Amino acid sequence: MNQNPTQNQNQQPSDGGKHDDDAALTDFLASLMDYAPTIPDELVEHYLAKSGFQCPDVRLIRLVAVATQKFVSEVATDALQQCKARQASVVKDKRDKQQKDKRLILTMEDLSRALREHGVNVKHQEYFADSPSTGMDPATREDLCFFILHLGVKIGLTVAEVSASSSLYDHGKLAHLLACVFIMNSLAMGHKSPNITIAVEVGVILDDLDSLSAKVWLSCINMALSDFYTGSHASSSTRVVLNVRDSEEDTVDAAAAALDLIKNAQVQAILGPKSSMQAKFVIDLGNKAQVPIISFSATDPSLTSIRSPYFYRAAQNDSSQVKAISAIIQAFGWREAVPIYVDNEYGEGIIPYLVDALQEVEARVPYRSVIPPEATEDQLDAELSKLMTMQTRVFIVHMLPSLGSRLFAKAREKGMMDEGYVWIMTNGLTNLLSTTNASVINSMQGALGVRTYVPRTEEYINFRNRWKRQFQKKNPTIIDAELDVPSLWAYDAAFALAMAVENVGTTSFVFKKANASTNSSNDLGSIGISQNGPELCKSLSGTKFRGLSGDFSFVDGQLQASVFEMVNVLGDATKTIGFWTPQSGLVKKLNLINTSGPYSTSKSNVGPIIWPGDSTSVPKGWEIPTNGKRLRVGVPVENGYPQFVEVVYDSSTNTIHVAGYVIDIFNAAMGKLKYNVAYDFIPFANPDGTSAGTYDDLVHQVFLGNFDAVAADATIRANRSLYVDFTLPYTESGVVMVVPTKDRKSKSAWIFLKPLTLNLWLTSAFFFVFVGSVVWVLEHRINDEFRGPPAHQVGTVFWFSFSTMVFAQRERVIGNLARSVEIVWMFVVLILTQSYTASLTSLLTSQELQPTFTNIFDLINNKEYIGYKNGSFVRDLLIDRGVDPSKLRPYTSREECDVFLTNGSAKGGIAAAIDETPNIRLFLAKYCKKYTMIGPIFRTDGFGFVFPKGSPLVPDVSRAILVVNEGNDTTDAENKWFAPEGTCSDTSPTISDSNSLGLDSFWSLFLIVGVSASLALLIFAVSLFNRHWHVFIATRGDSVWRRFMVMLRTFDQRDLSSHTFRKSSGSRDGETYNFGATAVEDSPNSYSTCPPSPASGHSDHPEILITAEGAHPRMGEQNRSKAQTSDTVPQQPGEILLTP
Repeated sequence: MNQNPTQNQNQQPSDGGKHDDDAALTDFLASLMDYAPTIPDELVEHYLAKSGFQCPDVRLIRLVAVATQKFVSEVATDALQQCKARQASVVKDKRDKQQKDKRLILTMEDLSRALREHGVNVKHQEYFADSPSTGMDPATREDLCFFILHLGVKIGLTVAEVSASSSLYDHGKLAHLLACVFIMNSLAMGHKSPNITIAVEVGVILDDLDSLSAKVWLSCINMALSDFYTGSHASSSTRVVLNVRDSEEDTVDAAAAALDLIKNAQVQAILGPKSSMQAKFVIDLGNKAQVPIISFSATDPSLTSIRSPYFYRAAQNDSSQVKAISAIIQAFGWREAVPIYVDNEYGEGIIPYLVDALQEVEARVPYRSVIPPEATEDQLDAELSKLMTMQTRVFIVHMLPSLGSRLFAKAREKGMMDEGYVWIMTNGLTNLLSTTNASVINSMQGALGVRTYVPRTEEYINFRNRWKRQFQKKNPTIIDAELDVPSLWAYDAAFALAMAVENVGTTSFVFKKANASTNSSNDLGSIGISQNGPELCKSLSGTKFRGLSGDFSFVDGQLQASVFEMVNVLGDATKTIGFWTPQSGLVKKLNLINTSGPYSTSKSNVGPIIWPGDSTSVPKGWEIPTNGKRLRVGVPVENGYPQFVEVVYDSSTNTIHVAGYVIDIFNAAMGKLKYNVAYDFIPFANPDGTSAGTYDDLVHQVFLGNFDAVAADATIRANRSLYVDFTLPYTESGVVMVVPTKDRKSKSAWIFLKPLTLNLWLTSAFFFVFVGSVVWVLEHRINDEFRGPPAHQVGTVFWFSFSTMVFAQRERVIGNLARSVEIVWMFVVLILTQSYTASLTSLLTSQELQPTFTNIFDLINNKEYIGYKNGSFVRDLLIDRGVDPSKLRPYTSREECDVFLTNGSAKGGIAAAIDETPNIRLFLAKYCKKYTMIGPIFRTDGFGFVFPKGSPLVPDVSRAILVVNEGNDTTDAENKWFAPEGTCSDTSPTISDSNSLGLDSFWSLFLIVGVSASLALLIFAVSLFNRHWHVFIATRGDSVWRRFMVMLRTFDQRDLSSHTFRKSSGSRDGETYNFGATAVEDSPNSYSTCPPSPASGHSDHPEILITAEGAHPRMGEQNRSKAQTSDTVPQQPGEILLTP
């Protein structure tokens, strides 16, 4: 390959003819300066600039032009004449691709043969390295000259092949001529040698070079190299030289092109190919030859799994956009979406990632539409017709524009671009919309698209303007071409490659030839290995810059995904409706600086959208098929409870009539929907009319697609929800047990204690005694009925307390304080006795009927037989809970269940029947007098309607059920089908664990009694202390016990001041009272520490005078006479007069 020419510029010839050769060379060059070449100087100057000659001298330009012209005239004239002659005999139909290819091959073969005759060995396809031409038109000669110029410079740079003793004219070798030109320019003309650079061969593989996309991409690649080498890298020591190949949209041709570039052109890297299928083969070749493959359009996620260190994807992986698509699905609440993709590696690569992303947002993929790459119009029509028969109206299209444009045109033709449909395009289509024909875009009106976000920077705007001018100049027949996202990736990829090549430096870009000893019969075995491949890969991995498409860098050989732009197709263009970022989700305005906000999937972050059919209403994402198909709703037969579902066959009219509670609720719910749904009830039956299976089998038919729904008394079960969806339950939930009742005539001897709990009994007893004691305290000093011997007084307290229970107390309460306590207490006693009576009555009556069993464990322990409805899931539920399967007996109707329960386990029946609550309530509606319901003993979710997994009808029907339950429809249906039969008015008898009354129901009453009694005692104590304070003061120096006894005796005295002890005739001055006994004046000056005993009513006891020295008995008469004397008769100091 290319070597640094400076290494041999000082090489001297070995012979002695150097002076003569130099003189002859000088004369020849002088004569050439007067020769007018036909090759334009601008062409020569352009190529010299690309090859590293910055501002070449006009003499050098003229010498190179003349030398090239001479070479063209002497070497290629014959080949050109043969081509022109051959052209006349070829059919001049440029659309005939086979003839065009044949003509190209002949031209290249002729040229190669002519060059070999003059000592230059050139591969024929190299003729089209820089400026390909497809025919021998007037531009062909210039293109050929340009190629020969390119060849001459390459050979001229290989100075090692130049020998100073070579004859200038021998064989017309351009290598010698150019070498002399360069040597003379530096030596004879006195100019410094130009800055020689290293040309690095790079291959480019594109599809159909005549297509618009190929021309746009190739022009961006050339502009990227031009911008790199004329900008800040003008002094680069390397130059990327492109070798373009056409893969003709064929995978094999792409592999052949890559093989030719690696083996013959010995390229150091390859840009391309276009498709993911082609890339897989090319990547393998690049990995074998250690040649980096940089693709800017292959987006298949499966390419990542190849894990080749020589593969670089300068485009976004298709899997990076699935989160953005699922965010759109979630934002608008769509539950289903159908992917439509091309049947190849490109189409299939994204599907696993897309399905996973949709499942994360609870969206289902009911069907996958696969379109052949070369699908005919009939195939497209058939597939779209199939989609129209489905409910789903959300379609995700993943294919290239060539097929996508035809798909949308056919969809529009079939009316699938009308209101109600949703079309979402992946970036494979959306990225290329700018280069799509207006007629194609017109067929996509209302569609949504996800595409790579390209920031509209100043650099991008300047590049776009420059590109449009240059592209229009070179392609005047193409009007108003636009850049697409892959063209920007192509620009950035070429720029990155040039940067990586320059970073590697001026090392030798050579291939190590394959082992010659290896016997290989194919070209793959003779592929060389690039010696600079690993270094170039390392340089590519570290290349980072701000490109036209955004931040450009490779991580594990992949271009990192960043932001996606969501667009809405309107008119001839697209309108941005929002953005998606991995950090923030859906956003209306992009903020790449602050991305710390929460992840959002709200449709409020999406701008206004014009949907297909020019509609502004968000499609609900599904529709009932418009092909006349009606929902097939399966219903059970012979379920044992015709009140739920009853199927009647009318043989005369050959029709089927379906009725029942379930059918009424289903019809009511469907009638609440905001749209019409046509459906038919289809019995799940055999041809003879019998049931075709269990309820599990019926539900499974929905999963198999035989039914579109099931309206039955089907319980919502976890195992069933794995393959079908249930609506919200329309009945109450739970599994209950029904058992016979028995009459317990023998009552317990202690049943009278059951109305009240133990706490209430103890509390009541305490307050009886407490209230009696309080009344005794309050009445003891003023009421003789509460006085007397201690035993008598204790008996009075208990008698009064408990006689209040029946309001039979004989003691008359005199004091107001005692009366207030008694009133409150009588009120509490009244409530207690009435409550006790009611509770005891309830116990004596309700306990006459008791269930034979109260829980399922008694049945299991006693090894009783248990009944269940035939075909119900209850059997498996009971077995799971430990019931012996041999102890289970099925029944088919409630009449049969009644017979089983009546016979009992001992007579071939059952001890209990276990079923769901609605079924048992229906059973008790007829047999309420014989059986009772226990439970629920197990939890279930009730009955629900069944739909296919992910059906969009489920949420709507569930909401409709809520509306039905809140209205009168459910009540009307229950009254219609579950009305009590006979004397049964209560279909839900229950058994209470206890009818006893507890303290929690009466604690407030006891609190009132306690507070009122305590308050009365407090008032009494304060009054007593106030009247006898002098007694307590007089004994303040005594012991505590003596003072307590004084207080007790003071309390035990009669309160003679009370009106109950007064007699109108026995009063003297209102100070002393005579009741047949001597009393002490109730005055501060005359008091006694020993008041008379309550029991003493006699006056013949002696008086005792207690002095400080002792006590002296006196006769009563003496004392009495003293009392009758004047007040001047003094008492002895320190004496206390005690009167018994």
